[in-house]
Amino acid sequence: MADLEVRHRRRARCEDRIRAAKDAGLRNLPLKSFAQNRIFCQIISLASEITAWMGLLALPDSSARRWEPKRQRLRLFQTAATFARHARQRVLHLTDRSRWAPIVQAAHARLCTLPAPVE
Repeated sequence: MADLEVRHRRRARCEDRIRAAKDAGLRNLPLKSFAQNRIFCQIISLASEITAWMGLLALPDSSARRWEPKRQRLRLFQTAATFARHARQRVLHLTDRSRWAPIVQAAHARLCTLPAPVE
C-alpha cells in the first residue's frame, strides 16, 4: 500500500509540472516553423526547471513553494527590487510596499548561503 501511495504522489507531482508548463506557454506554439517551436519548447522547459529548483532550494519552508506559476509571477517575480554591489558583495534592495518582500528576502538569503558548485 505504501508503494502505491508513493507512485501516486510522484504521478501527481509530474502532472502538476506539466500543468505549470502549459500555464507558462506550452499550451500554444506561437511560431511558424518546427525548428522555432522546438526552441520555444526548450525555453519553456528550462523556465519550468528553474522554477522547480527555485522552490526546492530557495523556498523549502515557505508556502510560496507550492504556488502556481501565475501566482509566483504576480507576487515574487514582479516585486520591485534592485541589485547593487558594495564592498565586493551583492546587495538586494527591496521595496517596502510589497507584501511579498519578506519571502523574496528570505529566498535570496537562503540562496546566498548555498555552497558554490564544484568544477
